[in-house]
Amino acid sequence: MTRRAREPIYSTAIAAGRAVFGLLRLTPSVTGLANLPDTGGAVLAITHFGYADFALVEWMTWHRNRRHIRFLAKKGAFDQRLVGPLLRGMRHISVDMKAGAAAYVQAVAALRTGELLGVFPEGGVNASFTVRSLKSGAIRMAAEAGVPVVPIAVWGGHRLLTKNHRPSLREAFRAPIGFAIGEPIQVPADADVQELTLRLHTTLQALVDKLQAGYPEDGAGAWWQPQHLGGSAPTPEQAAIVEAERRRLRDLPPV
Repeated sequence: MTRRAREPIYSTAIAAGRAVFGLLRLTPSVTGLANLPDTGGAVLAITHFGYADFALVEWMTWHRNRRHIRFLAKKGAFDQRLVGPLLRGMRHISVDMKAGAAAYVQAVAALRTGELLGVFPEGGVNASFTVRSLKSGAIRMAAEAGVPVVPIAVWGGHRLLTKNHRPSLREAFRAPIGFAIGEPIQVPADADVQELTLRLHTTLQALVDKLQAGYPEDGAGAWWQPQHLGGSAPTPEQAAIVEAERRRLRDLPPV
């Protein structure tokens, strides 16, 4: 394996994450580990049901091959006084949702130099716990950089921290965390972006279905289980209405 430059900030963050996950006694399980590349650039297209998904995927990847992931993150996180320096120190990529061209160029450049790029193609955290329509950026970046897209589903991570639910240490303790890594999707330069984006969506939902079917805890009536499986999470339609209203209120001019 190619020797990589030391990154003390990233290494410290991983150590802190490992300590927290260790204290919580999380019980991870992974399928498809062989699909995670040990070398070369790739877009990791990850489901987004919880705020800790990025840390959990990095945790899993680090255990596999010690690689670091460069995540695309909203500019607002980089603007925070404490979090911002950490994100920049770990060479994550700031995305201005109103002007994302610069982030796109930076992401493609990172892929071309052999980096792993972490992307949440659903956009923000999805409160319905089903895979919603995807943005096409993951496929477009992969096509331009000449790298594959690796679908990754995470199930159980939303029990640590997610939208519309106050976190509970009791709920998070010993929570089973499932990872399912799909086969890399090859993306030629002349790819049909919309077709491959739909294929990625289908693949991610199939991986989530597999994780949910094999989950070791019964989610009947639970807030963390989607409604179509007997849980009390909002339906995709209900979650979309709430999200649209949240965005409307956020975009209102100050009074």
